[in-house]
Amino acid sequence: MGGAMLMSGASTASAATKVDTQLKIRDIDPNPVVVEPGSETTAYFDIGASSDVKKVELSVAPEGARTLRAKDVKDLEGWRFAVGFTEGDPQGKWQATAVAFDSAGKQIATDTAFFSVELEKSKSETRISRFSADPYKIRKGRTIEFSGRLQVDDDGWEGVRGEKVNVYFRANGSSGWKWVASAKTKWGGKFYAETRAYKSGTFRAVFDGNDELDGAKSRTDSVRVYGSWWRR
Repeated sequence: MGGAMLMSGASTASAATKVDTQLKIRDIDPNPVVVEPGSETTAYFDIGASSDVKKVELSVAPEGARTLRAKDVKDLEGWRFAVGFTEGDPQGKWQATAVAFDSAGKQIATDTAFFSVELEKSKSETRISRFSADPYKIRKGRTIEFSGRLQVDDDGWEGVRGEKVNVYFRANGSSGWKWVASAKTKWGGKFYAETRAYKSGTFRAVFDGNDELDGAKSRTDSVRVYGSWWRR
């Protein structure tokens, strides 16, 4: 049988010699099984069996479960099985049980292995509030100052500390944004940065996000830059 695991032993052993039955859940991939909300993750179970094993059945269930409906198990070639998991499945430790049968349908061996099912954490929503570029009208070469707050929605908006926020600039008449400054958020999510004034245009702050937080963009704020010839 294509899925049988080769047995070690003396080459002179006769065909009548009784086979030492072996059954082993060799691999569970992936482990842990991480499920994304709204999607399905397939786990693959690889079973090793001796030549006297003619049939293998696999079942999986949360550890200690008694009344849960049995999971659908797809039988692949070579004693391999596939099981799909969704966010509706219990999180935590699961048990896989393999059962081997001989040619007469008699159960001759079992093996168990453990794995875990985890739900991928959704990222928290963030926002950049109170972003401003000051002053709104400035002489070329002077300093433009930026300020704002990075906040996360955690049963209410709270400041996020220690995250990097980038400030981008788009000159009047241009469609592209150019990086001009960066800042780390401080207590209460506040950040401050600055750059030199060269052209009139629009600024905005951007947080790229991370493994736990979604990214965010601020509102835009415009600054008018004038030269030494300009009179108010």
